[in-house]
Amino acid sequence: MAKRISRFGPHVSGAPPIVIEALSVRYNGTLALDDLQLEIPSGARVAIVGPNGAGKTTLLKVIAGTLTPTTGQVSIFGRGPHGHVCIAYVPQRSQVDWSFPVTVQDVVMMGRIRKLGLFRWPRRSDWALVSRSLEQVGMLRYRDHPIAELSGGQQQRVFLAQAMAQEAEIVLLDEPLTGLDLPSQEAILNLLDGLREMGITVLIATHDLNLAGERFDLVLLLNRGLISFGPPAAALSQKALLEAYGGHLHVVPDANGSILLTDTCCDGEEVATHG
Repeated sequence: MAKRISRFGPHVSGAPPIVIEALSVRYNGTLALDDLQLEIPSGARVAIVGPNGAGKTTLLKVIAGTLTPTTGQVSIFGRGPHGHVCIAYVPQRSQVDWSFPVTVQDVVMMGRIRKLGLFRWPRRSDWALVSRSLEQVGMLRYRDHPIAELSGGQQQRVFLAQAMAQEAEIVLLDEPLTGLDLPSQEAILNLLDGLREMGITVLIATHDLNLAGERFDLVLLLNRGLISFGPPAAALSQKALLEAYGGHLHVVPDANGSILLTDTCCDGEEVATHG
């Protein structure tokens, strides 16, 4: 992986990457997020979990600056979220227009253009950075392929390369592992390990409680309001999970303690975590 990136943008020296204060969001009168208050430390890898409709995607959009909160605020390195080129946001694959005719290297260059500005042509050094980013995620040989023709795992790798070319300091991923086979999931998680080595703060919305407990530094458990936030063992306690999932959480004893199952996940799948 590349060395630690330098900062770009109106950052306040010493400020945390993300600070959320009294944040609430309403859609047409319906409460999506209710009075969230937390701080994300630098370089952390955070799993955002909770039942369907808990506000995971809404939270990512507010942090990315694409959605304005009803009340409260989000600070990015001490400033408001708008205008930061240090944030890379990757939405759910179902929200991407795959019919747009664009190659893999063009998608990665979009991250570079965001940092350069719309009216500046990429230089040779920018294309070199795009190539290095694609090489780091193992996608350089696909540089001229239309992104729509790639597998889901390959597409996620390209978006991570885009974040690298953008020199993002905060990466937000909404359900990036959904629909991927286990080898593809593991490849993405290994790439995220590399982002952590670069000091990049990563937030991922996921429905997989087991994954959140095993592969993340911190877990943010939501159900519109903040249920818990901290190391996985504490954030995914049985009490916190029962509060978040209510009657959709089932406790099944096994030899190691218990397995917590919820049936409110994407596509009707169940996920499990050991308590």
